[in-house]
Amino acid sequence: MDRRFLTVLGVSLMFALVVSGLFYQMTARGGTKKPEQTNTKDLVVAVKALPIGITVKATDVKVVKKPTDQFPKDGFSKVEEVIDRPIISNILIDEPILEGRLGNRGSGYGIVPTIPVGMRAVTVRVNDVVGVAGFVMPGTRVDVLVTGRPPGHEGTVTSTVLQNILVMTAGTTVQPDARGSAINAPSVTVLVTPEQAEILTLASSEGHIQLVLRNGGDQAIEKTPGRQTAQLYGGLGSAAKKQKETSEMPRPARPRPAARPVVAQATPPVAPPPPPAPVVDQIVVIRGNQKSVETVSNQKGN
Repeated sequence: MDRRFLTVLGVSLMFALVVSGLFYQMTARGGTKKPEQTNTKDLVVAVKALPIGITVKATDVKVVKKPTDQFPKDGFSKVEEVIDRPIISNILIDEPILEGRLGNRGSGYGIVPTIPVGMRAVTVRVNDVVGVAGFVMPGTRVDVLVTGRPPGHEGTVTSTVLQNILVMTAGTTVQPDARGSAINAPSVTVLVTPEQAEILTLASSEGHIQLVLRNGGDQAIEKTPGRQTAQLYGGLGSAAKKQKETSEMPRPARPRPAARPVVAQATPPVAPPPPPAPVVDQIVVIRGNQKSVETVSNQKGN
């Protein structure tokens, strides 16, 4: 074997051994350093998803260690601080329990703690059509339309009575299902002011209401004049009504012509009757087998 090759191979092995030894020593020295101790703090988190409306129980939460610099501002360190408090905002599994997600203890159950001060929750009965085919879910915003016949008005009118109303609950559930499917909503609870509560209650009892979905980011309030039945047919209804009213109006009486004066006509004189015809005497004359009649005048003086 070539001696030069052996020399190069030996030098390479020695160099590799030296580098490996240096690397091992550096690693060993770094591993002997004691880890720096980090200050931690107890944090109450949820052991399962907690929906709106329930009250926190001891089995719903647990305590974990959290670095002090990562501890949330409104977090809790003791379980006793969150027990029997209602949930007013959905909390996910392993999510910290925060003050803003809880209502005051004793403020009520269900959706009652979620009603802001000064607002009201009103529930109206709907069907699949009114509830926009079941897509009215908690958190969506809707407009409320009412269709009815105003007092003293013959036609049906549809008008927008409320806009940008928040839906609190739909049906018997508080949130959509796990797959995000639409919920069939036989009833819908909305958040309104006291004045809007009166309008909605009157509309649902006196007319037919319809919910209209809108984009949650659309906060504009539109001014609509409402629509009448005649407007759906291009004004034909109003034209026919006007023609009927015109035909039923009493026609003015025609003036009678002035009476002409009666002129007395003179009675024509009666003509005397004609004189009677003179009496004529006739004689029958028979001559052989011939018969003739002869007239004899009876005038005097002849």
